Amino acid sequence: MELQVALDCKDLSEALAVMKEIYPYVDIAELGTPLMYNEGTRAVREMKKAFPDVKVLADMKLLDGGYDIAKIAYEEGADIVTVAGVTNNSVIARAVEAAREFGKECFVDLISVDDIVQRAEEVDALGADCIGVHTSHDTIEGGNQAPTKDLSRIKVVIKRARTSISGGIKAEFIDDIVSFGPDVVIVGSGIMQAEDKRGTAKLIYEAIHG
Repeated sequence: MELQVALDCKDLSEALAVMKEIYPYVDIAELGTPLMYNEGTRAVREMKKAFPDVKVLADMKLLDGGYDIAKIAYEEGADIVTVAGVTNNSVIARAVEAAREFGKECFVDLISVDDIVQRAEEVDALGADCIGVHTSHDTIEGGNQAPTKDLSRIKVVIKRARTSISGGIKAEFIDDIVSFGPDVVIVGSGIMQAEDKRGTAKLIYEAIHG
């Protein structure tokens, strides 16, 4: 099980500062979609240069140009690139092709997918390395909003890909989340908005790694 920290900020300088604060209590540094839009793939390059032993995920949520855009991110040092599960199969297949070419990973995010069980089975067959269930930031209202039921449902049909869970995960919920057995636990605001980011990351990291 790994801890992925979603660096959901707009500026690379802030993302790097947070990483310096929480390191080494992070397995995967997620360069959030706002950061990727604002800073571009430069953010990938600089993050990998600063933290070469941490996996860097470019949260691009690709809908088109699966091979070409993923290739750009991999060339800049990304270890993982995300593709939106709502896109068509050819985009996912091409992104997987790029991942294989570079020896990297393709992550499919099931956010906004209507039938997540069917889609999880389909993208697993397409070769996705990790499939994630995700409660949208815009729909989180408080309490434990992590999609644990959805995680349990997709784990039944997935044969090869790893699974991840994200959405409103905080330190106080981490033991419950871990009990559902995701391969990757993604925490964003639960760390980014914490008063003691390092202490919170350490607590969650140690719960995940046992």
